[in-house]
Amino acid sequence: MARDLSFLFPELMLASTVVLMLGVEMLRAPRLALTFGLIGLGLSTALTWPLLEADTSVFGGTYRVDLLSGWAKLILLPGTALALLMTRAEIAGQDREGSIYTLLCLVTLGALMLAGGGDMMLLVLGVVLTGLGSFAMVAWPRDDAATEAAMKYLVFGAVTGSVMIYGLTFWFGGAGSTLFSELGALQSKPLIALAGLVAVLIGLGYKAALVPFQFWAPDAYDGAPVSVAAFLSVITKVAAVFAFAQVLRDLPVATGWPIVVALIAAVTMTFGYLAALVQSNVVRLLAYSSVAQAGYFMLGIVALGTSPLALPSVIVFGAAYVAMNLGAFAVIMIAGRNLDNFKGFGRARPVVGVAMVVFLLSLTGIPPLFGFVGKVLLFGAAIEAGYLWLAVIGILNSVLALAVYLRIVVPMYQARDGEAVRAEVALPLLVVLGATALVTALMGLFAGVFPG
Repeated sequence: MARDLSFLFPELMLASTVVLMLGVEMLRAPRLALTFGLIGLGLSTALTWPLLEADTSVFGGTYRVDLLSGWAKLILLPGTALALLMTRAEIAGQDREGSIYTLLCLVTLGALMLAGGGDMMLLVLGVVLTGLGSFAMVAWPRDDAATEAAMKYLVFGAVTGSVMIYGLTFWFGGAGSTLFSELGALQSKPLIALAGLVAVLIGLGYKAALVPFQFWAPDAYDGAPVSVAAFLSVITKVAAVFAFAQVLRDLPVATGWPIVVALIAAVTMTFGYLAALVQSNVVRLLAYSSVAQAGYFMLGIVALGTSPLALPSVIVFGAAYVAMNLGAFAVIMIAGRNLDNFKGFGRARPVVGVAMVVFLLSLTGIPPLFGFVGKVLLFGAAIEAGYLWLAVIGILNSVLALAVYLRIVVPMYQARDGEAVRAEVALPLLVVLGATALVTALMGLFAGVFPG
């Protein structure tokens, strides 16, 4: 028992932080709640490092402490800290400010359960915890748009979650256990394996915003505060992708699941960018962009069990995606939600404009940026697994992505009618921009110099 708990120090630290933040919220001290949140996330990250080389499971295989869950913490915890700073910059001084800081950390705790879960019950708990917390954050502004978006998120989330739970019973009945490590027993039961797979794809596909379960994302992102949209676009999505990896790497390839996931990946990439092409609201544009990026993640998932690049590609692209997407949303907080707001923005704010170009080029997959490294690994994993056609679709969609992101970049350097308004940028937002821009630009160069 004590040994098992020692492997859960990062999660226990974060859970304790959430409880402490709840107590502070009762005192109406939002800045103190923010401080405790940042400290707790930092300590949880530090406690993860000694466990990074571990390859074990605790509590009878219910929770995995391995390379995937370790890197999930090192990606999600700092990502949440940056989201906290973005939220502070956006809603400082507003009513119920402290509650949203607590919700951000609570959802991250659920995200860690998804990324490290080795049991069906823990998977369900992670889905519920992230879902309820995300619903509350989307509804936080309490206006009509936020209420509508939150209700869509809640209703569709409840339906997809229920379907997933129902489908998991097929796996439980076929394998005789709720542990993912026992899914090998389904090799001789392909119909049961695929029935459960469809349900899991619905439940986790909703979290990751895979087609055809992406319909909630544009409304939720647009109705929520920009900082919350940024958080939902990275933390819950990456956690869902890592949950896919934890589940599907134990499901026998012979059951035929990779081709199902490959088809969904191809459709998701293409639909996401085609839908983004017609958006005039930049938040909705990035929402559809995040749908397309979810399709790219699936290239690594498809290769699980057949390519040694599968897990590293998902991890590297996950780290890149968190940095570049958070950075892009941080720029939106400065410029505004509509494409018209970006006209002349690069001239008025040259440094922030260059940062936005870096984020968007990285999302496209242009070398030598971090996003390029992640996509190269994803393409390599898919090709090694025998899915050359899927990698080709991914490369072609990168060209489409460039057309999408140029819709933001080109107006940034056009002449603006009248003088641009230069509002002061809050210090927390400058920290986020600096950190994400450095990671996006320098990690790609680092990978080129030290490819091992």
